[in-house]
Amino acid sequence: MRLHLLIESHLGLQRQGPGSDEMTLKALSFIDNLDESSKVADIGCGTGTQTITLAKNTPGDFIGVDMVQDFVDIFNSNIKMAELTDRVKGMVGDALSLPFTKDSFDLIWSEGMIDSLGFEKTLNFWNAFLKKGGYVAVTSPSWLTRNRPAEIAKFWTDAGSGLYAIEDNIASMQKVGYSFVSAFTLPENCWLEGYFTPRVNAEKMLLEKYSGNQVVEEYVKSMRYEVDLYRKNKADYGYVFYIGKKM
Repeated sequence: MRLHLLIESHLGLQRQGPGSDEMTLKALSFIDNLDESSKVADIGCGTGTQTITLAKNTPGDFIGVDMVQDFVDIFNSNIKMAELTDRVKGMVGDALSLPFTKDSFDLIWSEGMIDSLGFEKTLNFWNAFLKKGGYVAVTSPSWLTRNRPAEIAKFWTDAGSGLYAIEDNIASMQKVGYSFVSAFTLPENCWLEGYFTPRVNAEKMLLEKYSGNQVVEEYVKSMRYEVDLYRKNKADYGYVFYIGKKM
């Protein structure tokens, strides 16, 4: 049921994780050589806010991939409202079992998902789908200091993820065939205004819809704990954008 609650609580959100249009565009600024013939994949696209930002600011054709049908349905509706259906499509798919041919893309984008799959493993798998000289741009939660509270590590491990230092993720990127281009930390507003604050209404709606359901109450409690944990420890960890170029 927790997976169902995770999906339900994120369906109405503009973003399904920390981020902002400004940070998407900042990452895009490190990527060159995109033109009308370029092919871009946004893996774990969610409802497509960042995909729309990318498509409005760079030429080429885009495919958004997400494993959740409901997200893809909203994605395609948002693309239609943005009048981008001639260049952008959404599809249901598994990030680690993509149906594309080798050397298909000039850019693979992914915000807020790769850590749950394994940073190095996933970048290695995606490498085959990039053309030589193509780019990858991903966000992943990372340690920002040498202070690594056990409470934070446990939270991310329990969530099915893990935190690594920025230098370790850069080394992993280089190990599996990318030259390092840039890395930068997302600011606090990407967490608070971009993600946590919009979640409050979703939490209230869940509690009202499933009044008295202990599983739902525990789920909402964990969401609120995540916010408290970040507020207390935001100097020590955060989301980082990593940009690499296929060698």
